[in-house]
Amino acid sequence: MSPSKSILNRSRALLSQYTRPASFTARPLLSQCHGRFSSHSPMAPVGPNLRKKVTLNSLRTLYKKGEPITVLTAHDFPSGHVADAAGMDIVLVGDSLAMVAMGMEDTSEVLLEEMILHCRSVSRAAKTSFVIGDLPMGSYEIAPEQALESAIRFVKEGRVHGVKLEGGIEMAPTIKKITSAGIPVLAHIGLTPQRQNALGGFRVQGKTSAGALKVLEDALAVQEAGCFAMVVEAVPQEVATLITKKLRIPTIGIGAGNGCSGQVLVQVDMTGNFPPGRFIPKFVKKYGDVWSESMRAIEAYRDETKSRAYPAPEHTYPISKDELAEFERILDGKNA
Repeated sequence: MSPSKSILNRSRALLSQYTRPASFTARPLLSQCHGRFSSHSPMAPVGPNLRKKVTLNSLRTLYKKGEPITVLTAHDFPSGHVADAAGMDIVLVGDSLAMVAMGMEDTSEVLLEEMILHCRSVSRAAKTSFVIGDLPMGSYEIAPEQALESAIRFVKEGRVHGVKLEGGIEMAPTIKKITSAGIPVLAHIGLTPQRQNALGGFRVQGKTSAGALKVLEDALAVQEAGCFAMVVEAVPQEVATLITKKLRIPTIGIGAGNGCSGQVLVQVDMTGNFPPGRFIPKFVKKYGDVWSESMRAIEAYRDETKSRAYPAPEHTYPISKDELAEFERILDGKNA
């Protein structure tokens, strides 16, 4: 055999080791991938993601076009996954997770490390939304340096794209410190839940001319400090609309009417994932009834398990009659 033919044969043999069999290449790409994931894996492929990654520039473009910015909270992988898949512009890992995910009485209890853990879970799921982490009470109020340190941990450990913090004029130096380090900040003015005790509870802000001026002053201060947008909570619609027109950055309303540049809601509230009779704020619209659907499914599972209707034959794995007979023969021999 000539040297050239010998080399060619060796090359063909080598290539055949790395060539996929026809049975593999004929299978759809999705079915090829399914075997790589556990049956419980939420990352099993469900199709191509056609949405571009949302960035600060994307959000600014929406604002300039006058297109409302959609914001929704998430507190774990599943809630982050569905918010991202539904096309939310911003997914906020809000400190409301203290109540909806951890069963706490209010947001003041949740710790920095707990928030970072939940941010990391949501960030794994939200691949295209702009993810914001909520700095919890006690992690940013002492000094701008403390706030920057907390914000850096949120970005490095929580894998978020920016942070949110509550407060107006008094928080301007803190916002400037964080944004100067290159970390985007979403401000929060009006009703600030972390300060509910000082505000006399969850009360609407800006109901008087003096109160409205205070909200405006806070809005202007956090804007000048460098935040890219601000949440405006529990403020009369007319006041929020006028303030929005005075600003050059977006306002994200929650209980502040549709004159804001966008809206945010707590996912658990708007999907109806809570038992009947629970109080929800006036501004919440219940778009679904997750609680009832979950109850229906779980009760059906309970009943079918009790009656042995589940699992049915289609939910089990087969064994050939010969193999089963051999297994039974072996068992009989052991029992003899």
